Amino acid sequence: MTKQYLLWGILIVSGLLLAITLFRHKHAFQWIGYICLHVAFAAFLLYILNLFGPYTRIEVPLNAATVSTVSVLGVPGLLMLVALKLWVV
Repeated sequence: MTKQYLLWGILIVSGLLLAITLFRHKHAFQWIGYICLHVAFAAFLLYILNLFGPYTRIEVPLNAATVSTVSVLGVPGLLMLVALKLWVV
């Protein structure tokens, strides 16, 4: 039971520290918006790729690893995942 309270305490303290950091720097909200836009665009690209999956027989799973890869690397990351899917699997 004490482990659960410890974990909740760590979560609350880290959330408060994150909020303090965000309110101190005015450009922090731009970074969060930028990251959210990239994640949404990556999820959209993977969804479109999987939408045409029955026609192309290429399906890349929509999970945190693939979304983060496409978020960081963009369209070349998506093409890399497709190449890995065709080559390895």
